[in-house]
Amino acid sequence: MHTVETDDTPTNRLRVVPANDVPFADVEAVFGTKGDPAHCWCQWYKIPGSNWRSVGDDAMRVRLEAQLAASDTGPGLLAYDGDTPVGWCAVEPRPNLARLPRSRIIAGGTAYPDFTDADIWAVTCFVVPRAFRRRGVGGALAEAAVAYARDRGARLLEAYAIDSSVHEKIPAAELFHGTVTMFRNAGFAEVARPTADRVIMEVRLRD
Repeated sequence: MHTVETDDTPTNRLRVVPANDVPFADVEAVFGTKGDPAHCWCQWYKIPGSNWRSVGDDAMRVRLEAQLAASDTGPGLLAYDGDTPVGWCAVEPRPNLARLPRSRIIAGGTAYPDFTDADIWAVTCFVVPRAFRRRGVGGALAEAAVAYARDRGARLLEAYAIDSSVHEKIPAAELFHGTVTMFRNAGFAEVARPTADRVIMEVRLRD
């Protein structure tokens, strides 16, 4: 089991582990039963737009559970505070994400337009329940995503961040991408800015 520990505050010790190594009930606890995560189950980038509305919430959950059971290369990590699951991060090879090449922001900003290259991975989503926000959970997950992708042979890891400094207030629903500051602290560098508040970031993991 790959474990990352961080001391974000004196009272908060977080560990991050691959989500396919833990009970799926812990994943369900993070996604909850209300709001966008409980409707999407991190399937937005995996289901083409023409099919999105035909897949119900329960089917989304079943898809994520099956993906976790089938793969050792993603699709995500889970953060714990003690024994309590407190956050999720989606990280996996880009070829698994059918919508990426159809995104004008991502396809237009990446320096690597071959979305079939399995050596390039992407961090696409963070879920942190409201009760556990502002505790460094997202930052711990971003750092763990770098180590996780490197350990599994990725050459490069991309992220599609929100620059929260551009607007006075960013809706919580937009922050699932992760922030520029969070990724920069995890070792990512900005490589493109397709719009004022959307930033393509990357970290090279090997030559």
